[in-house]
Amino acid sequence: MTEGPSAPPASLPTLADALGIGPDDLVCAVGAVGAGGKQSLLSHLARDLDGVLTSTVRISVFDDEVAEVVVTDTPETAVVETPTRPLGVVAERERPDRYRGYDPATVDRVARATDDVVLVKADGARSRWLKAPGEDEPQLPDTADLVCPVASVRVVGEPLTDERVHRPELVSDVSGTAVGDAISEWDVAAVLANDRGGMKDVPETARVVPVLDMVDDERLAETADEIAGWLCEHPRVERVVATSLADDDPVVGFY
Repeated sequence: MTEGPSAPPASLPTLADALGIGPDDLVCAVGAVGAGGKQSLLSHLARDLDGVLTSTVRISVFDDEVAEVVVTDTPETAVVETPTRPLGVVAERERPDRYRGYDPATVDRVARATDDVVLVKADGARSRWLKAPGEDEPQLPDTADLVCPVASVRVVGEPLTDERVHRPELVSDVSGTAVGDAISEWDVAAVLANDRGGMKDVPETARVVPVLDMVDDERLAETADEIAGWLCEHPRVERVVATSLADDDPVVGFY
């Protein structure tokens, strides 16, 4: 553990540095962290890195989070011909508050077309704090360099029901905790690090950095410590980052 959530803010890196993002990485966010959580993570990164933000699933309108959004059937051309950064590229505006994303192969082409960091929302969670993916989730590009499974530490202590968990039955299958029982730190770690959870369909060459969000006070920092301790034992986990994505400086700690 290199830094903990209790470390002084001056010692903490930027979000991009904490995640270990390279200059032209294809970064995907999966999992669940509450309303707009994955999108907040990606929007932070898009602004900090002057990157390209897109999606392989439906995504809430994010015009205020980037300098420009281009709705196009040829996003690989748009990222070359549009100099504005941070840039959003989406396939269609399905309704006033939501865009439709691209298939993963199209996002692969976008990443090959630009030297910018490309940031991808790769599944949905209906504003819940924890999830296990469905049969057709996540929608990960084959060339993903970094996958960030995310969850809210606030889910610990909550009952394993659909009020806070997307697909509680699947989470129960992965963690072993019965539907309706209280969620533990172990449950969160087990879901994020499981091949039927946060690790599902992650390309073999991709790095994995789980993100624990809503670490907003000392008690939740201790919760993050315990979850991170379990996660860091997984051989594919490069590091774990604790965040409070509602803040301008969202990194709370890293492991």
